Amino acid sequence: MRWRKELYSDKVIEHFMCPQNVGSMPDADSEGTVGDPNCGDCLTIYIKVLDDVIIEISFLVFGCTASIATSSMTTVLAKGKSLEAALGITEQDIIDALGGLPMAKQHCSNLGVGALRKAIHNYRQTLGISNDHKALTD
Repeated sequence: MRWRKELYSDKVIEHFMCPQNVGSMPDADSEGTVGDPNCGDCLTIYIKVLDDVIIEISFLVFGCTASIATSSMTTVLAKGKSLEAALGITEQDIIDALGGLPMAKQHCSNLGVGALRKAIHNYRQTLGISNDHKALTD
């Protein structure tokens, strides 16, 4: 698999081969699903929240190596964070945590951020909390 080493960092390969927090969550407090019509990738992130903190998070993704790795890293970065802090996670945070991505695959980080923000938005809606946070509109 030499070609992967040339295209992807060791961290990307690690999160592709052994993704963290993968799977559905039937008892989730909320979920968010996004897709990319250009490449066909689709991601759902599930969250459980206690005292405004993401205590559990998981994902299911249909996509390429970079989509799997970025989805996994998104959950790693968000777990244990307050909802507000999780809303602050950016595409660049995910790319940096993975040690970079090829330019042609950087769009995959949008899925993680989008699904996470949507899950938080949906959770807040169920509580009747305003979703006027700037991060939801980025």
